[in-house]
Formats: sequence, C-alpha cells, structure tokens
Amino acid sequence: MLIANSENQFAQFRKRLYHKHLNKRKNTQIHLIDALCSNTHKGSVVELCLNPVFPQGYSSLYKGVTDYQFIKGQMSLAELAAPYLPSLWKGKFRLLGKDTTSCPRPYAFKLSERECIYKPTPIKSQKPITYGHGYSLECALAGKKGMYAPSWVNPLSCQRVSRDKEQSGIEQLRDLLENPQLPFCHELCVEVGDTDYSTPTYLGTLADIPNLIRIVRSRSNRVYDFPMEPVETTKRGHARWYTGKRMKLGDPSTWPEPTAALSLLKANRKGQTERVEVQAWNNVVMRGKWKKAKLPMHKYPFTLVLIRIYNAKGELRYPDDPLWLIVMGQERQQLSLVDIYEAFYERGGMEHFFRFAKQNLLLDKFQTCETAHEENWWQIVCLAYLQLWVAKEHAICLPRPWEKHLPQVKERHLSATMVQRSFAEIIQQFEPLSRLTKPRNKSPGSLKGRVTV
Repeated sequence: MLIANSENQFAQFRKRLYHKHLNKRKNTQIHLIDALCSNTHKGSVVELCLNPVFPQGYSSLYKGVTDYQFIKGQMSLAELAAPYLPSLWKGKFRLLGKDTTSCPRPYAFKLSERECIYKPTPIKSQKPITYGHGYSLECALAGKKGMYAPSWVNPLSCQRVSRDKEQSGIEQLRDLLENPQLPFCHELCVEVGDTDYSTPTYLGTLADIPNLIRIVRSRSNRVYDFPMEPVETTKRGHARWYTGKRMKLGDPSTWPEPTAALSLLKANRKGQTERVEVQAWNNVVMRGKWKKAKLPMHKYPFTLVLIRIYNAKGELRYPDDPLWLIVMGQERQQLSLVDIYEAFYERGGMEHFFRFAKQNLLLDKFQTCETAHEENWWQIVCLAYLQLWVAKEHAICLPRPWEKHLPQVKERHLSATMVQRSFAEIIQQFEPLSRLTKPRNKSPGSLKGRVTV
C-alpha cells in the first residue's frame, strides 16, 4: 500500500525537496538522489544509472548534475533541513560543527582554481598534501544517545573554499545566524571546530554575535595573556591592555592556578573506566592583528580549558598531544565544564559524516573538468545524506552475517549505512513524485521505396 505524500514527515520532506529546492531537471535530480540513498555497492558515479530507482540513461545523470543550480529566492539547504533538525542539545542550545575536507583531483590538470590542499596519510615520511579543492561544511550535530549509538549530522551549508577558508567560514555562519527563517537566529548556538578556526581573524570577526559560543581547539604551543583591569588615571599615554604575565601552553611553570577544575569517570567503548580531568582559566585573551583589519582581541576575553584523560592504570592517554580548548562568547558562562567537554567530543560526528559520504555516497568520486559541476555534485550528496536522516524512522536494521553480534546491532541503532541498505524498500512505500520516463528511441523514418513529394 502506497503512503500519500502528506501523511508523514518523510513524504513531506520529499515534496519540499522536489517542489521548492530543485528547479531544472528536477525529475532526473530526484531520481539521482534516490539512487545515491540506495547505493549499497559503491562503485563509480556513472554506475548509478544502473540503479533500479534511476530510470534515465547515463547521459541524463550528468545533465542532472550540470543543470543543478541554486536560484535566489529558492529554498536553501539549511531552510530545507530546518523542520527536521535534531532537538536542542541537552535541552540547552543548538550544537553546530564546522570542518573542512579535501576533494583530491591530482590528475585533473584542466580543472580551474585547483590548488595544493591537505590530505591525511598514514605514511609518516610523506607530506600530507595533494592537488584539488577544499570544501567547508557547516552541520547541526545530533548528538549520540548512548555509547554505541551512531553519529548523525545535518548538513546546513556546503561551500568550496580557497586558502582563505576563515572568511568562507565566517560567511557560512553569518548566513545561518542572521536568517530569520532559521531557528539559529533566536536560540543559543554553540559551534565546535578544530585549530584552523582558533585564529584572531575568525574569533574576533564573529565576537559581535550575542547568541553564539565557539569552542575551538588551540595549538599546544600558543602563548596567551591576561587583560589589565581598567583603572582611571591622569597619566598621559596609551593605557595598558595586558598585565605582563603570559601563559605559555608548552611550559607548565607559567600556568597560574586554574579558576575551576573537575574530575569525572567515564567508560569507553571497550568497557574500561577512564578518568577525565578538566581545568579552566577565565578571562584569558590573545594578541590581536592590525595589518589587514583592526582586531582588538583584548576586548574579547575567553575561557581556556585543558582536558586530560587517564586510563585505568593512571597513565596519561595522550601525553604528547594535550587538548586545549578556547571557549569564547558573551554567554559562555552558561556552559559548565562537563558541557564543554561533551560538546567538543560530539565534533567527531563530522569525521564520520565525511567518511560515510566519501565511501558510500561517492562524495569525492565525481570526475569533471568543470569546477561548477563539482560544486553541484557536493550539494546533491548533501541532499542525499539529509534524506537518509529523515528516512531513518522507516528503516529497519539489516546487518551482515558477521555484524549480528555487534553491540550497536543488538541495541538496534540505525546508522546511515543501515538506512542506506533499506532505502530501496522505503521508497517503494510512497507515491512517486514524477512520472515514469519513457524511452524515445529513434524514429523509424520513411518506408523503403516510398517517394515523398
């Protein structure tokens, strides 16, 4: 029995996607998105035309990617995902994550704006670089409900970036927080990021947003200062901004007494108990920049947090790589040390998203010499992942024979991979949004021996 397109959330999402987001060649594009969502054998992009839910030919597949475009006034990716966002994290705030990933194209010599980008490698003696493009993604983090629960994210914005990815990240975040049609405009938002977003340019430019708190990782060789309390004086000259005492993260002898500390026990995925120690220093500042733009960072104090994890034997888990966090925002006092620790570790969901999208949704497998077509493909993959998120309520757990005894399978947690395995059956339960295509074939032409005047 087919389910009508107005009876549940998944059907409403597909209707919004088809009528308000897609514009040109929408039939081909919705079939392509469905083919990605039900793609269980991986392969290449052109092999998606062999999927039963994609009735067109391989040439239509590339035409659908080529003609995908976002028109002003059309529903954006974030507006499309707004009704299906996860609930407030711990009922307190919206948890956002920002990260950049690479799209390697080392042999695309004709690809425009190709540059040297970062690419991780397990070989220590090899430089982790390649040629291609970098993409910045802003996502809403759903949070894990249980130790073995899967990590889900909601893609909100995907944008190709150049070497100046700080400016691209600023534009992405402002577009979300200043859009009155999105809930981020009125609710408290916490964004987590890695060391690329701990610069004065990124932190200082966004310091004017009152409902934004940023938790970013700091390099362990940074040096920070403490602000000077304002004092009325009749002396001439520039007022002092810093006390003169500097906190060198690589030198524990320069650390003052922490203003807050916390110790808690937690169990890891192997069932072992670990001890987590969290220390915090309030009202720490960093030096600003005055060349391209004036960034008086002494006006934006933050909380500096150190997190150390000890195993059951009392040994430091990561002795050579301590975790330093910068917590900046006007409302940062609303976050406890436990909230800061748990919120930052939810950032791992971004890494799971990149891995799944590249392996199962062919995120970086589209071969083209046109940069615009590559950007279109990344947007289509984000739509496919968002559709899997909405469809998970109708999915069933279909483990492989060697996966039956895994804890996440026993607890019936539905990951993106599980939803993708059952998507072909899910889509058959709903009314199709478009008519089935009919092959045109070639005209038989005039009959043999017939003379036309």
